[in-house]
Amino acid sequence: MGDVMNEASRYHEVYGAWRSDPEGFWREAAKAIDWIRPPDRIFDPGAGLYGRWFPDATCNTCYNAVDRHADGGRGEQPAVIYDSPVTGTKATITYAELKREVAALGAVLTGMGIVRGDRVIIYMPMIPEALFAMLACARIGAIHSVVFGGFAAKELATRIDDATPKAILAASCGIEGAKLVPYKPLLDGAIELSAHKPECCLVFQRPQLAAAMTEGRDHDWASAVSAAKAEGRAAPCAEMKATDPLYVLYTSGTTGKPKGVVRDNGGHMVALHWSMANLYGISPGEVFWAASDVGWVVGHSYIVYAPLLKGATTVLYEGKPVGTPDPGAYWRVIAEHKVAALFTAPTAFRAIRKEDPEARFLERGTLSHFRTLFLAGERADPDTVKWAEEILGRPVIDHWWQTETGWCIVGNPVGLGMLPVRHGSPTVPMPGYAIEVVDEAGKPVPAGKMGSIVVRLPLPPGAFPTLWQADERFREAYLADFPGCYKTADAGYVDADGYVYIMGRTDDIINVAGHRLSTGGMEEVLASHPAVAECAVIGMADALKGEAPCGFVVLKSGVTQSAAEVEKELVQLVRDKIGPVAAFKLAVTVARLPKTRSGKILRGTMKKIADGDEWSTPATIDDPAILDEIAGALKAKGIGA
Repeated sequence: MGDVMNEASRYHEVYGAWRSDPEGFWREAAKAIDWIRPPDRIFDPGAGLYGRWFPDATCNTCYNAVDRHADGGRGEQPAVIYDSPVTGTKATITYAELKREVAALGAVLTGMGIVRGDRVIIYMPMIPEALFAMLACARIGAIHSVVFGGFAAKELATRIDDATPKAILAASCGIEGAKLVPYKPLLDGAIELSAHKPECCLVFQRPQLAAAMTEGRDHDWASAVSAAKAEGRAAPCAEMKATDPLYVLYTSGTTGKPKGVVRDNGGHMVALHWSMANLYGISPGEVFWAASDVGWVVGHSYIVYAPLLKGATTVLYEGKPVGTPDPGAYWRVIAEHKVAALFTAPTAFRAIRKEDPEARFLERGTLSHFRTLFLAGERADPDTVKWAEEILGRPVIDHWWQTETGWCIVGNPVGLGMLPVRHGSPTVPMPGYAIEVVDEAGKPVPAGKMGSIVVRLPLPPGAFPTLWQADERFREAYLADFPGCYKTADAGYVDADGYVYIMGRTDDIINVAGHRLSTGGMEEVLASHPAVAECAVIGMADALKGEAPCGFVVLKSGVTQSAAEVEKELVQLVRDKIGPVAAFKLAVTVARLPKTRSGKILRGTMKKIADGDEWSTPATIDDPAILDEIAGALKAKGIGA
């Protein structure tokens, strides 16, 4: 990979060790896990769709995340710090307390007739009980499926019908900023809509809003857990096969039918435990904060499982990057709880920067424990990364992974010794991932040339082995297009030094008069303008060129230039930086961009609006009103319906 990389980093040696002996590498990593029956076989290439990891081993994920620390000298160490600016609540839960809560809830579930292999849907906000629920399912061998709290009834119903849960665990409400979101009417509506009917629901009544209970079906969480504790009932850890499912997490599918990503027990633990020290540089006892939601994969992997498997302390934050109460919220949490590393989406930092471009809310002296900021979820534009580096004076590490993989594909391994950061690149592949960039025929392309990014099979431990009860759909969606490889559906290139650049989804590559251009590259240029807070580029249908780019921009607070002036400068900037070939003629100023609740910009829906196609409001959208604002801004330019 050339001499440009940091020779002090152990990355080359470690990645090389995996390359030369993959099974030996993962055998060694597996020693960090407490197995009930340790693996003799590391990989079975004949099992599943591309092979299965640790096929003869047995284990329990909850035991590894909770009991071994509670009983092994970390009982009084904080396991979870709950910080909720929206309710004004803070709580610290030790490993010993976590074990008591989870074992009691596990006993409640067992008493409700839940047995190993049953599915349990968890429909909850960012409160400790959501973690207890996930871990209690893992403890008794039930397969949990967390659905983002507040998801519409119809979306929840599709997941009920696919997972066929025996029980649903829910809270009475969630809190979005200053707004109460009643969950129970949505849950009742979903059960009414679904063909499959769960046998029972366990409802946690939050003090902010009590939910009406359905006779014979709904049970009160607090009283059921209190009774289990009073009677001394505590569920033991079930012996699970390493290949048994731990959870199913639904991600949006192209057909509208959600895809149930399956995560197994054994490989998941091995990969996540390995990543905490080697990628994130976190030791037992340190505080790690993933500012995400338990409804998303980041919440599963790095709020709940990975920090606890490592014996670290995890932060559970019920709030926003801005508005709860101000753009200093993240700095307060980092300072107050002595956070060593924060992992969040680039969108969060764009929001903070838009509200507080001078970082006036950041008291520089309060972050002494803080070492690293990690970004993932969508492309980290270089401008935001540079701003974060400047205000924090700390490394800002972009890394790339997917719901399907469950952990990092390409990153900068802080724990092995950081490699030099190159803005726009999440750096290099992690062990387990043999990355190739290929053309449409599946042939490798030269360094620096754009193509489809694929991963040579098998996928590593921790990645999904299949989709829930849909092997054929899995094969079709991920394995069919590039035989012998996993299709990431992301496009990009690898430079001469082995650094990977992710430029966007393969459907974000637009074809302008025969030229394949990256919308990510154009967004990078727009974001570099001093007036732009955030942006999104889409390819609109164009009768002459096939597609033409359209850039949506949100301006920073306090910008004195007119929107028309900025738009004119942006068109020239793309022309100067990318060239006339980009045919970039349209910049549209908007008040805000439509996003999912996890912060992903809804470019596909924006494109449909621009093209005048039929569109519907995505279930995951944060605020549906923004789509009308986008349509209005386009209409003012004579575009769209």
